[in-house]
Amino acid sequence: MTSPAGPSGSGGASGQERVRLLAVTACPTGIAHTYMAAEKLQQAAERLGIDMKVETQGSIGAENVLTDNDVRQADGIIIAADKEVDRERFIGKRVLSVGVADGIHKPEELITRVRTAPVQEGTAAAAGSGGGGKERSLAYKALMNGVSYMIPFVVVGGLLIAIALALGGHATETGYAVTPGTFWDHIFQIGVLGFTLMIPILSGYIAYAIGDRPALVPGMIGGFIANTGSLYDSKAGAGFIGAIVTGFLAGFLVLWIKKVKVPKVVQPIMPIIVIPIIATTALGLFFIYVIGKPISWIFENLTSWLSGMTGTSAILLGALLGLMIAFDMGGPVNKTAFLFGTGLIASGNYAVMGMCAAAIPVMPLGQGLATVLRRKLYSDQERDTGMAALFMGMFGISEGAIPFAAARPAIVIPANMLGGAVAGAIAGVAGVGDHVPHGGPVVAALGAISGWVWFLIAIAAGTVVTALTTNALIELKARKQNGGVAVSGGGALAPEPVLAGVGAGAGAGTGAGTAVRTAPAGAAGVAAPARADGKAEVLSGYLTEQTVKTELAADGKEAAIREMAAMLATTGNVRDTEELVRVALAREAQGTTGLGESIAIPHAKTDAVSKPTVGFARSTEGIEWGALDGTKAQLVFMISVPEAAAGDEHLRILALLSRKLMDCDFRARLRSAPDEAAILDVLREIQ
Repeated sequence: MTSPAGPSGSGGASGQERVRLLAVTACPTGIAHTYMAAEKLQQAAERLGIDMKVETQGSIGAENVLTDNDVRQADGIIIAADKEVDRERFIGKRVLSVGVADGIHKPEELITRVRTAPVQEGTAAAAGSGGGGKERSLAYKALMNGVSYMIPFVVVGGLLIAIALALGGHATETGYAVTPGTFWDHIFQIGVLGFTLMIPILSGYIAYAIGDRPALVPGMIGGFIANTGSLYDSKAGAGFIGAIVTGFLAGFLVLWIKKVKVPKVVQPIMPIIVIPIIATTALGLFFIYVIGKPISWIFENLTSWLSGMTGTSAILLGALLGLMIAFDMGGPVNKTAFLFGTGLIASGNYAVMGMCAAAIPVMPLGQGLATVLRRKLYSDQERDTGMAALFMGMFGISEGAIPFAAARPAIVIPANMLGGAVAGAIAGVAGVGDHVPHGGPVVAALGAISGWVWFLIAIAAGTVVTALTTNALIELKARKQNGGVAVSGGGALAPEPVLAGVGAGAGAGTGAGTAVRTAPAGAAGVAAPARADGKAEVLSGYLTEQTVKTELAADGKEAAIREMAAMLATTGNVRDTEELVRVALAREAQGTTGLGESIAIPHAKTDAVSKPTVGFARSTEGIEWGALDGTKAQLVFMISVPEAAAGDEHLRILALLSRKLMDCDFRARLRSAPDEAAILDVLREIQ
């Protein structure tokens, strides 16, 4: 076995043991780019005479998993990932960490660089070491991990609350509410549970990304404490900002405890009993006695300060209240402004609550509008969350913007505050009054707003300001990171080709997850199903000679999708061709499915098809598909699945296609195959 640094000469040199490298590839959604990077790395290793095994952490689970024996014999490990990858197993080995884009575009360079990469020293260093490249920081990955797991709770909780308020709510002296004990009250309470859990989930999974499983419990309990102001004599909890703080504190506290040397007899119970108990107790008491007191002090003094400002300019007061409402969306600063406005309603002063009510929906509406205006700046999951945020904003649920603020606090919070200030100032100068302690357009619809026209104008102005500012700041940051070159869809790669309507559920977790695992792509001994004539089926029988076309007549993307949809319809599996086309084009509007290398994989999830159906067609001249490498699509696959079939199977097919199509020889044989039967023979290699 060679040393961690590996041999100094060429891996293929005579009389010298071949270099053994390992790699892990992973992207946030875990579909195409994960497998494209894996294939490119393997191809480069073969050209250089190097043995390489690649573990892919995709949406269908971790495949080709690296064993302890693999790691022991490895001369170096390449991690090409845009999400957190466990590196503790690589301690003592040279580890090079870069973004997944480098795995696709610079495989040979990575193989050269890994030979001099730093040696993995331990858990703390594992998270932070990189050896160059565009790898995300530990803080970023941990934050994304927490946000990824929090988003479903925000969406489910917020939408259930909004639905309950819309269908069973009414204005009361204490706010917009539903009648206790009714059906809609039960729906409302279920939604409240979602909101109650989202803060501990955010904190817990930030901690988990840093300190692994022992950090999950202290992270979640710490987040719950942060959000429960009554535990530290505050009228409002610390909200999502407090949860971020407790998440990082819990994660790094657990890392520190792990370094403590303990007797061997105690080691087995450390991760499941000792570490969680010590970390949870220490973090909880630290927050209650150390952090919580300043939060309570800030809350009380802000209230006193605002009470002395009621005679100042309405524009200034409205802008200030808007800034506070938008700052932490449920935290102490937000609650101070809200309770200040609520308290003045009883004295007949409705103007202050009017300023607050105009600012309350600006954050979710602004972030939702931002995803609509510049879709390519956002991932599929962010766009889905944006639509939910728009709906929540209409009902004054400011928490709909929390996932965006947690993911990009330095961008989103200032944009939110600017929009909130604009809305509050306009409402103040116009003398808008709110007679109930609630905000959002729904309050105007119920007749609780005096000056409702200006109220809606204030909301609209703040929303537009927030959306435009957010997108401008995202683009500015992207330009700085890419040397002044504008990017879309997350940088050097096109957005992942996730099926329309399917969120990026993989998030930024550890990669293995609990997804159904299939055999590794291209693994020996895994054969495709056989047909009656003895030949293997192509892609589980979803692609047949009937859905293959040697040459597309279309010369544009939309025309090509229509032509391929018509071809799929000849199978009898398509109920509504126009609907299939509409969904496929809607997916293209979210981000191109042109993967580069002259490949495009348009796809749609819709009940316009009765069963999964895949088509393939060629274009000699190529079709402009918007691929970031500038190549025109000559090899086009179209995947269509019904709603009920949008599980692991279609992701497996998409992953297999993405990986196999990185083989230059495979693509060349697809281009040169003379007829449909010959094309199918080539495609049968996809297993």
